[in-house]
Amino acid sequence: MRIAVAIENGNVCPHFGHAPFYRIFETSDKAITGSSDHQTPGHTPGALPKWLAELKANVVIAGGMGPKAEELFDAAGIQVVIGVEGPADKVVEAFLSGTLTCGKSSCGHVTGEGHEGLQH
Repeated sequence: MRIAVAIENGNVCPHFGHAPFYRIFETSDKAITGSSDHQTPGHTPGALPKWLAELKANVVIAGGMGPKAEELFDAAGIQVVIGVEGPADKVVEAFLSGTLTCGKSSCGHVTGEGHEGLQH
């Protein structure tokens, strides 16, 4: 599985579209096997879901995003995990172990239901 995390200074960025980089984590058997950082192509509407699909991401993790972005990721077959904060590697480890607790979207957009208190 490939997990894309919106990062800023090594931590999960509060808004997926404002992240200067995405860290793509390669995983196998619920463990991180590698990672690489990728500079974003910018915050043009619809660009990030397409770009992350091209990078073969299965999951995107961010502090928050708007409902239109969530729809685009869903259409691309990419699972959205928002309301997350902390160091990117620790967040991915928690996601893989099933202990990641998500909160409300931190970007100020109104998001769809189903994220608050979500555990993976």
